[in-house]
Amino acid sequence: MIGSGFSGRVLAIFIKEFAQMRRDRFTFALMLGVPILQLVLFGYAINTNPKHLPTAVYAAESTPIVRSLLKGLENSDYFDLVEQGNDPRQGQHLLARGDVAFVVTIPPGFTADLIAARRPQLLVEADATDPSVAANALGQADAIFASALRHDLKGPLAGLRPGQQPFELVVHRKFNPEGITQYNIVPGLLGVILTLTLVMITGIAMTREAERGTMENLLAMPARPFEVMVGKIAPYLVVGAVQTLVILIAARFLFAVPFAGNMALLMLGLVIFVIANLAVGFTFSTIAATQMQAMQMTVFFFLPSILLSGFMFPFRGMPGWAQVIGEVLPLTHFLRVVRGVMLKGVSIGDIVYPLLAMTLFTTVVCTIAMLRYRRTLD
Repeated sequence: MIGSGFSGRVLAIFIKEFAQMRRDRFTFALMLGVPILQLVLFGYAINTNPKHLPTAVYAAESTPIVRSLLKGLENSDYFDLVEQGNDPRQGQHLLARGDVAFVVTIPPGFTADLIAARRPQLLVEADATDPSVAANALGQADAIFASALRHDLKGPLAGLRPGQQPFELVVHRKFNPEGITQYNIVPGLLGVILTLTLVMITGIAMTREAERGTMENLLAMPARPFEVMVGKIAPYLVVGAVQTLVILIAARFLFAVPFAGNMALLMLGLVIFVIANLAVGFTFSTIAATQMQAMQMTVFFFLPSILLSGFMFPFRGMPGWAQVIGEVLPLTHFLRVVRGVMLKGVSIGDIVYPLLAMTLFTTVVCTIAMLRYRRTLD
């Protein structure tokens, strides 16, 4: 029996809170799930030194020295050769689409000029929209090439080994040559802010109806589930439009972020992305019993979105399983769209995959919301 003094009353409240926590299993599960999720993501998925970055090589000749250079790239931890050809123009499309992080071009006559000690140029073009991705690999490139030629520069070519590199490594950082971090962060903030605010405010929409006792009026209306969802999320499209306008103005006039692409193409991606987030929020509202639960689910969705999308940490630096999860999240694809349009000036053909991925995500989430929408209070 609990005493009637101060300690007894505190103990009674303590026991009461534990009993309430046991009854609210959903909240208790999230309380345990969020720390576990953080531990797994930060411990295993986050890597600030990405390696095995996709690289395209365009070599105009296939001499033993050129093959040694390519083998050196292949054997390094930083470059993965995913395409080899002889038309360097194709590499520009691969960089714009984000299919590769680097394009290495070896010009004609490279070997002859190297043997004649004329220091030919070897060109490395890097996608520098995210400066942290390219920096470490480019910092190792010179040493990788020097090591690759170590066994070739023997005998008559031994004189090329001492001193400086027998060729000139030319590096072009595309789309963000000065490596300005704001050019990468500010466009990404557009997606992050929209994700957090739109999912949260939509997530509490239906639960607010139930908590205020107005759910009966909503259910009494002769409206189909799809009509209810559209009516609920439509006002927040305006909220998303206002947020977008504010962020784009700030990007242009406060941070001087360039805009190289087509505004209509960016708006297309924005509309799909905003609808995807509103659909997620509406789905959460059909699952959660209270506004607090809806907000907790928003945090559970937002955390992997911001960590696995490539906003804070390089996407290609994550292990394969984390990249698979990241490919499911709409923020991952929207970051590719907004950075591609603003920094690279891409065409719709270059971002058709991210647009289709966001559309598929929206369709699946809307279907789940329709199936879970309850026409009764039971």
